[in-house]
Amino acid sequence: MAFDELLSELRPGATAQVSGIGRGYGGPPARSVTVTSGLTRLRCASLLKPLYAWAAAAHVADQGRWRRHAEPAVVVSSNADTLALWLSVGPRVILDDLHRRTGVRWTAPNGDPSRFGSVEVTAAEAATAYAVFAQAALAGDPVADEILGWMRRVGPDQAFGVREALSAPDAAVKCGWYGGADEVWLRTHAVAVLPRGGRVGVVVGLTAQPYTDEREREVYQARVAEGLPVEEQHEKAGGALLRGLMRTALAELGDHRDPGPQD
Repeated sequence: MAFDELLSELRPGATAQVSGIGRGYGGPPARSVTVTSGLTRLRCASLLKPLYAWAAAAHVADQGRWRRHAEPAVVVSSNADTLALWLSVGPRVILDDLHRRTGVRWTAPNGDPSRFGSVEVTAAEAATAYAVFAQAALAGDPVADEILGWMRRVGPDQAFGVREALSAPDAAVKCGWYGGADEVWLRTHAVAVLPRGGRVGVVVGLTAQPYTDEREREVYQARVAEGLPVEEQHEKAGGALLRGLMRTALAELGDHRDPGPQD
């Protein structure tokens, strides 16, 4: 399905972004694609946790402690462990470190910088940062390589079918999902880093689907407050769109894998 077909089905008020990057020494020239409909920036939820862990490692003297928090932050998307790194190292330190390494500048929200999930990003920025991160792993950065290994262990219950859609069962993935009490959207995001020999392939999808039914929102917020899973609601609202955007972006990068299952 082409981008125009996917975007033509968006409900009023929805946002969809996707960005893909293919680059590396040797082989064909670098290639990128970015498509945006709706809001320019979105809160990133948990999408950036692997990057936060990468930046935090250089600022935690006890690497055992870093690993105890960083691994669950990536593999099972533990908010408590992410927060432990975010606050102990400091939001400004982590975000400044990522800017120095990747050239991408993000800022913590003014209201409450302790809320790591409120950092606003674009799909293009996230794809750029992840491409640098993945290239660092290829170049021998042991921390980046370890974190990519954790991303390959993210379970199917938290991957929204991205690996299957991209026909990449060995892809390193991280997804983010949230619907804030102050929002009228459900946000469902994903990044996939795909093995391409000595090259890097990255695809990032961001979606925000209207979620305006008051009763449904009350139930959703109650589940969040009780620590119950809400992935099913996000799959219903944005899973098919997210996979379609990422699958189309990968094709635009010239990746000739067999197409994954169509939603």
